[in-house]
Amino acid sequence: MRTTIRTFLLLVTLLHSAPYANADWVNFTGAENARNIAEIYVNRDHVKIKLEIFVEDLLLFKELIPDELFRKASHDRPDLGERLQRFSEKRLQISTGSGGRLIPRLDLVEPRLRVKRTSLFAGKLNPYTRRPIPGPPDDKRVLYVELTYPFTRRPDSLTIIPELDSRGLPTASIGFICYHQGVPVVDFRNLTSSNTVNLDWDDPWYSAFEKRQLKRALQAGVRTYLYIEPYEVRHEILVRVKDMMSWLDFSLKGNEFIEEEEFDRVRQQVAKFFLERENVLIDGKRLKPILDRTAFVESSPTWSRFIEIPERLTLNTAMVGVVITYLTEGIPQEVVTSWDLFSERVNMVAAGMTDPAGPFPYSLTPDDNILRWRNHLKQYRIPTVNSVAVADKHRGFRLSVVSLVCGLLVIVLLIVAVIRYRQEKRIKYHLAVIALLLLIGGIMLPHFRISIGSQARAGWIGSEDARLITQSLLKNIYRAFDFRDEEDVYDKLAISVSGEMLSKIYLESRKSMVIEQAGGAQAKIKQVKVLAAEVVEAVRQEGELDVRTRWAALGKVGHWGHVHMRQNVYEAILTIGAVNGSWKIIGIEVLGEERVAPGSTGYERPTD
Repeated sequence: MRTTIRTFLLLVTLLHSAPYANADWVNFTGAENARNIAEIYVNRDHVKIKLEIFVEDLLLFKELIPDELFRKASHDRPDLGERLQRFSEKRLQISTGSGGRLIPRLDLVEPRLRVKRTSLFAGKLNPYTRRPIPGPPDDKRVLYVELTYPFTRRPDSLTIIPELDSRGLPTASIGFICYHQGVPVVDFRNLTSSNTVNLDWDDPWYSAFEKRQLKRALQAGVRTYLYIEPYEVRHEILVRVKDMMSWLDFSLKGNEFIEEEEFDRVRQQVAKFFLERENVLIDGKRLKPILDRTAFVESSPTWSRFIEIPERLTLNTAMVGVVITYLTEGIPQEVVTSWDLFSERVNMVAAGMTDPAGPFPYSLTPDDNILRWRNHLKQYRIPTVNSVAVADKHRGFRLSVVSLVCGLLVIVLLIVAVIRYRQEKRIKYHLAVIALLLLIGGIMLPHFRISIGSQARAGWIGSEDARLITQSLLKNIYRAFDFRDEEDVYDKLAISVSGEMLSKIYLESRKSMVIEQAGGAQAKIKQVKVLAAEVVEAVRQEGELDVRTRWAALGKVGHWGHVHMRQNVYEAILTIGAVNGSWKIIGIEVLGEERVAPGSTGYERPTD
């Protein structure tokens, strides 16, 4: 497979710019892989339950099995109405806060295959229980069932109780997730003895289960984060539009949706509001804020999505992300911001600070509303871009220009001296000049040197030297894109890239940056590891070298309080040459690329 230079840059400079990104929330329960799955949806006048019943557990839900699935007809089997009554009393009870039990209606039942759900840690060791995190059953066959539990009066709460044995434990393993009018109330958890959810019909975002272990991971509707990196500080704010109504009048047409034609206006209002209130101090100074990105963000415990194309959004869950950037010299010593947006609903704001050492979560309240980062990075060194000097042993035959000229003159004078000697003429002055030239040539031997015989360099560069040269050049390219100013990027690229390749990389990188600013998450490359490198004489550019190399790039993508790891492995032919005593890349041909799990190429996986 051959990849163009543009694709190379999209992969290398951004590493991953897709609108979807995996989140870093970790579910150690394995509930999404339980033998049976219940998705519970609380709506305005009913509760909808979608069940996936594992084929080996069918008898535990026998009331739901259709008659046609039995081999022999049973004349004494109760009718469907009686079976659903029994199911609501014993198998899966749903009762209101007033004590009334809801009776279901069977809408759909059919054999299916199990839905594949994200489970990054299935099979690995749970650090708390020291037991393997369960994966899904090998047999994917399920009986899919949809049940509707209607109600006439909106309940203040619902209690969900599965069938229990004599010890008070569920007879069936059921993983469940619950939504209230489209808002996730709980992440995937195991359904235990009795589970009560208090329902907020004015704003379902604040509906919640009473049990502490059933609190969802993404609680706060207002969040603020500081990212401190070399050469830039980012202030990221993620807010729910409905919570922002305490401070902004959006003049929406309805109470349930943000319509497509209101999409851009709402996010622009939010961006303008926060840009005008921005109060970040960097080393005691107010630097110029740059509105880097504004986007609607859809998120769940396992993924997030930037919504750039206008569409109709549910008001209860619609969130806007605003990124404000400050360009800095190196890395600051202190960054401070304060938060004063609190209301009856918003009495706590999730916050955090992330620097090269890692994330530091924080919570802001009306009594503690200052987010302050101080530089405690005692051992940290700001990544730099340095030229990769051509070692003497890789330069071919190194000769001084002056010494070479002296040598040529010595040869000429020797010939003249021999001729004059045969003619019995005096040659002592010639010998004196020859001696002087030899002295000058010897003294100037280390100076004004040039390479001769460059075609021999490939044979003099071993695999280890090739690996080190390639790694240094690739690191420099990645580091160049840590800078935000266009002139800085170009100047840093010029240290390791030459000729037409410099213009191509720079121009394509600008296109890549447009994609990143449109909602992609820009990755900061933290490690480059060249896995293999072999040098041969260049095929297309005479006098240069082709390095067939394979390397891994490990990067971090930070946004909205999450830090995600990305690792790609590339195979390419880099054409390099010595320019003014330094190695530079003058051609790139990407042969292949693959996404791999962090740590699979010998890196230790950093903690998020």
